[in-house]
Amino acid sequence: MGEALTPRERVVLELVRRRWTNAEIAEELVVSVRTVETHVSALLRKLGAADRRALGRTAAPGSSPTPGSGPRTESLIRFVEVANGARLAVAETGTRGPTLVKTATWLTQVDKDTEASPIWGHWVRELAARYRYVRYDPRGCGLSDRDLAGSDLTDLDLWIDDLRRVVDSIGDEPVALLGLSQGGPVALGFASRYPERVRRLVLYGTYARGMRRRDDPVQLAESDVKVGMARIGWQMESEEFRENFGRAFVPDAGPAEIAWFNDQLRATTSPENAPLLEGAFHNLDVTELARTVTVPTLVLHATGDRGVPFEEGRFLAGLIPNARFVALNSRNHVLLQRDIAFAQFLDEVERFLA
Repeated sequence: MGEALTPRERVVLELVRRRWTNAEIAEELVVSVRTVETHVSALLRKLGAADRRALGRTAAPGSSPTPGSGPRTESLIRFVEVANGARLAVAETGTRGPTLVKTATWLTQVDKDTEASPIWGHWVRELAARYRYVRYDPRGCGLSDRDLAGSDLTDLDLWIDDLRRVVDSIGDEPVALLGLSQGGPVALGFASRYPERVRRLVLYGTYARGMRRRDDPVQLAESDVKVGMARIGWQMESEEFRENFGRAFVPDAGPAEIAWFNDQLRATTSPENAPLLEGAFHNLDVTELARTVTVPTLVLHATGDRGVPFEEGRFLAGLIPNARFVALNSRNHVLLQRDIAFAQFLDEVERFLA
């Protein structure tokens, strides 16, 4: 008893606690019933449980603390100077394992995206437990400089160079990159241009084609709506507009979670910057660039993602030579802690980066 559980065993344990059958678990995780039975047997042995029912009352060794309990790992925040003299806020959490750099997306603020966050806390806690987890606020957001004068946000090279400056500040060793949402094309571009600096590339919930380049009239119209919502939601200090905007990222969030996210949206950038940052990559197309990536790549995408359509994830994975694709069963663009898909995400990433 007390032997550590694997990430996949933690997923199975959670589903057993929810009283799912082996057949239901097998369908959810896309494995055989026999494989699930093997995991359940391992859980009984490792947790010293007499039967399946007892598993629901047994705490997993090494399981993550609930938000607000237990010791926390503090983030070290520093600043890196980039083009045009701007300074980006960079946070580091955790010291174990390889370095994992999350490419910047807007709607972040590194001093608030901590273990206490109901939206990002589990991301920080779990990734920092496994890696030296580095993330940064993009220009115009969070603790980074808010003045966007002289910055062409539609220029992918600008964002790639910002990432290069952050990676340079870490050291000379190759890093693993995590490109999520808007950060995906940037991570992809960096890996194509500087393959010697990237050991592995993980892309989650992202795309090769911006909303206005997908040959879809609905997506074209949605692009206009999202930029308009960003403009109105921040200029009018409208919680209703920001909540509707935020629901596209976390449709399954509860009242407390969406309230926290709403507050973050308000604080993370200015009314002038919000529509610029939202629309920055809507006309972007890195289809040809994706075909040049030689770094080992893992692409993951939630099947019901409302922020970026699932088909865009499949399309992206098909462009990158030898990329591995994993479908995750969730509607959330930002996976919540209770998402079984988040445990599967950790499992897949841990195996890929091992």
